[in-house]
Amino acid sequence: MSGEFPYLHEHETFDFPPPESGTSDGIVGIGGNLSPGMLLSAYRQGIFPWYSHGDPILWWCPDPRFVLCPAELHVPRRLQRLLRNDPFSYRFDTRFGEVLCACRDAPRPGQQGTWITEEIMQGYTRLHRLGYAHSLEVLVDGELAGGLYGVALGRVFFGESMFARRDDASKAGFVRLAQLLHRCGYGLIDCQVYTGHLERFGAAEMRRDRFLHSLQRLVHQPTHYGSWSSMSVLETAVADKLAQN
Repeated sequence: MSGEFPYLHEHETFDFPPPESGTSDGIVGIGGNLSPGMLLSAYRQGIFPWYSHGDPILWWCPDPRFVLCPAELHVPRRLQRLLRNDPFSYRFDTRFGEVLCACRDAPRPGQQGTWITEEIMQGYTRLHRLGYAHSLEVLVDGELAGGLYGVALGRVFFGESMFARRDDASKAGFVRLAQLLHRCGYGLIDCQVYTGHLERFGAAEMRRDRFLHSLQRLVHQPTHYGSWSSMSVLETAVADKLAQN
């Protein structure tokens, strides 16, 4: 893909190469840009951007894929006990920029620098303004204790990154997100690549062909686009659309 690739608006699309034509580690394309149409096209085809500062944009569709079905969420016992008297409060889409910056700045064991470049931040901020990218804020006394962000299309949530400033904040946030998505009829949370952290919550590897089949079944189903700042808005909107079908 050329570095002069055109800017694609929300409803403009791009067909990526078939995932099976990519490299053995899952790279299916190099270059392009992070315009809304490009990012949305990628997610609908099971592809996501992941690259380091100074490198060209790399587009990935790894095999296997690491996913969680919200209905199969497992909450470890220690976290269950914590959540019975939940010390956190939760908000959606009220501090997207802060969550993005916190994910960028969070230290990662064995990782130098960050893949959340200025280009990434601009691209996902545009998707947030269009109602596709969302943040979950985990709060203690109004202060940001943890959070995560990702992209929602159809009945799939594509997780991108999370952070914690207090013990268990990101874990609690992930559980609350998965519980909400289950209530709203979401069938899949894409976790991209294996992490032991998410495996404890029931995430598992899925063959790429199976993942892509499930994705195409779910990604075009009715959903709510726009702010998730009220969780009840999301639940009501999805329920209404389901009732119409």
